Amino acid sequence: MAACDVEHSRKWRYTWEAQSHIPTLRLLLFARNANPSLQCHNLNVQLHLSQSFVVVSWFEDTPVSLRVPIPRVLVDVESPLSFRALDDHIEVKLLLLLPVDHPIVSSFDSVLNLSEDREDVLPDVSRPLVMESDVKNLSSRGEVHFYCRSCSFRLTRSPLRSFIEMPSVNWREVADNWFGACCCSFGGVSEKLVIKYANSYSCKPGICLLSSTSITLYKDDLVEYNFPEWSGQEECNSKSDKYEEDGLSKATINSEIYEERSSTCSDAGKMIYNSDESSGSAHSENENLPVNFRYEVAEKKSNHDDFSHSSPDSNVPEDVAIAPSCCAHMTSNTAGVEILENQKSFLNGFLEDVFMARSSNLSEDIDWCEFTCPQCMSLLGAYPSCKGYTPVDGGVRLFKCYISTCLPVGGSGDLFRQYTTEKMFANKLVECANDESSFRFVVIDLKTKLPSLQIILINPDTWSRSGFCSMTEDTDVPKLQLQPVIKVLYSECSTATELQLRTIEEWIAKNSAENIFMLTCQIKELIGSLISAKDMYPPSYASLQGLCLSSMPRL
Repeated sequence: MAACDVEHSRKWRYTWEAQSHIPTLRLLLFARNANPSLQCHNLNVQLHLSQSFVVVSWFEDTPVSLRVPIPRVLVDVESPLSFRALDDHIEVKLLLLLPVDHPIVSSFDSVLNLSEDREDVLPDVSRPLVMESDVKNLSSRGEVHFYCRSCSFRLTRSPLRSFIEMPSVNWREVADNWFGACCCSFGGVSEKLVIKYANSYSCKPGICLLSSTSITLYKDDLVEYNFPEWSGQEECNSKSDKYEEDGLSKATINSEIYEERSSTCSDAGKMIYNSDESSGSAHSENENLPVNFRYEVAEKKSNHDDFSHSSPDSNVPEDVAIAPSCCAHMTSNTAGVEILENQKSFLNGFLEDVFMARSSNLSEDIDWCEFTCPQCMSLLGAYPSCKGYTPVDGGVRLFKCYISTCLPVGGSGDLFRQYTTEKMFANKLVECANDESSFRFVVIDLKTKLPSLQIILINPDTWSRSGFCSMTEDTDVPKLQLQPVIKVLYSECSTATELQLRTIEEWIAKNSAENIFMLTCQIKELIGSLISAKDMYPPSYASLQGLCLSSMPRL
């Protein structure tokens, strides 16, 4: 091969791209400082399906021929190829028999009896992140240690054996929709879940709580980490009362909820739960909390004459005492209720997963502190704190993208090996876009509260793969599998001036952009990933509306 040919084969890059539900596969072929429209004469493209590659050739002083591997798709061989040379790239289009996300295409592996252990065929980056599978797989191990992905340092004192799925932050809406919101029906069951939720999902020794992006471990289960202890001289007082409307006022756990409901039920009273056993255990476990986050709900006493007599056929649980006269059969039990302030914050979503937090899940009373590896000081997660002291609920959130479930890190036995910061962020971004019906976001530093990254989600259903072209003499053709990605426009603004910050604020207000909060190290990692992925596209794709085009893997 001529020297010019070798030079071209080294610098030319390809990117395959397809959209969900559209049976078209597009190839972008480009190189730095190349102008195909002027330099690539007699452009020709030949398809070699039996060997899974396409040859792109042209004449430029000397013949140039590049071979590009074709990903696993169903190409319509009867349809002609279309290609053209543009100012900064060559574009080739292939028609497909089925879209790339069609179930038949997705089941290629089982049809061809391909082994899941062949990472060259089924790379981890193309496997979905299924949190329910994590709970099942971790539980099946019997006992699990967790390790730092950066230095392989063991993070847990003793192996964990109990793994519980963290409920959705929308659990209260789900309960109301399922059981009903009126106290005359099954609304009492919905309200009963409040205390059950608070006590069942509090951080406890030996228990690992799992969410889609993190695990929560009790602080004493972690090794070689000394949290600043509370001195007892101060109290973490509330800075704002704006979150009290979200439920569970300090006066009573259900007064706000039932005041509104009682207006629709003529003589409806209030429901009080007999949770002495569950709340008592929660009290004992949290008595030594480093902050004064515990309050007691005044014990409700009532005369038995105020209640209807209980019917033996009543389906109302024994530990629920209800006093509305509009209900036919009620129990006559009364009880004291006690709940912890940190549990209230958890119920309102303030102590939820902080990998990517929204404004509604942040409290002015709670600071999020970075949790780093004791050995290499790499970021592992975060924990909720008051003025930098020990975790207010005793729990530390470790992000799955920074930890491993076994050694060697990233090996076949590592259940978290497929998690990356980019994939987790992309999943949460699409989820946020679906919830808020917004495709414009501003990533804000959790510490400084300053905007660091502007993002516009332009396509959440793209499939792509990129690499460098090879010479035609090469015998080995790499096996390609398209990866699901999201396409975004972004702009880094972590070093914005005061004038630029005002412009960003105007952009946020004008476009109703959604604020999302992340730790500083995470934001820097995301920016680096976006800058790197920007190279997957030719210069003409580089920017739009003053923002840069890039992509991130999803699933």
